[in-house]
Amino acid sequence: MRVQMLGLCRFSYLGMRGYQVEHDSIAARRAYLYESARMERRWQWFTTVALPGWLAQTDPDFTLVVMTGPDLPQPCLDHLQGLCERVPQMRLSLVPPMEYHLQACRAAVAPHVDPAADVIGHFRHDDDDAVALDYVAEARADFARVSALWQAEGRLSLDYGRGFMVEARDGQLKITPRICHNMGVALTIFLRPDAEETALHFNHTKLAQWMPGVQVNRQPMFLRSIHADSDSGDMGPGLPWQPEDGTLNLILRQRFGLRRGDLADLARRLEAGGAGGAC
Repeated sequence: MRVQMLGLCRFSYLGMRGYQVEHDSIAARRAYLYESARMERRWQWFTTVALPGWLAQTDPDFTLVVMTGPDLPQPCLDHLQGLCERVPQMRLSLVPPMEYHLQACRAAVAPHVDPAADVIGHFRHDDDDAVALDYVAEARADFARVSALWQAEGRLSLDYGRGFMVEARDGQLKITPRICHNMGVALTIFLRPDAEETALHFNHTKLAQWMPGVQVNRQPMFLRSIHADSDSGDMGPGLPWQPEDGTLNLILRQRFGLRRGDLADLARRLEAGGAGGAC
């Protein structure tokens, strides 16, 4: 059974709805999203936290669509275009502002659906979060173990609930191990190739309304960032878990390709107003 892993990452997409922070007009939203200091911060989160995991996936057979607007300010648009030209798995989708966010997401993803695939593993990814280096490989393998559930309905969610909440506040970094249910990151929605929906069409907190779901918590699989620019600024419900003493730095390196010192340095620089970003 051929499974295509297909993700969508929204990078300051200029459109209405679809976010918890809302605006009354496109002009107001543009002013908020494209403010230069905010753009620098988003680029730093994207390149420091989100990007390393995608560049080093143990299974390179995936597509990550980076969705933004055609009027994204320079030089950020050039940097995104250059990145997607260099990385075979990444595709840049320039979607004009649309009133209905789900239509915009579908417009970004639809051209990249492989009609020859039997199953599409849709996933969403925020530009300041991270997945483990084996997320794609594990999602594909675990789907094979439970594919009968998908065959029954043509829909199935596979959630990796063990991970870390990374808070950057007042220049300080705090990392909290957490087990969460359908957080949104490292969550895959398996659909048929002809389905009209993407991962964004299903509220990740209410997936049980639409499909059966499986959660796997073997290894840490996600890192979710919480900071001043977060669309949602709290951890939400979950359970604590504790890595073995002295292993946190090793887990960050081996599972996510990240260094704790780099994350702490980013938190300090953002607080000081010195993001130094390429955007």
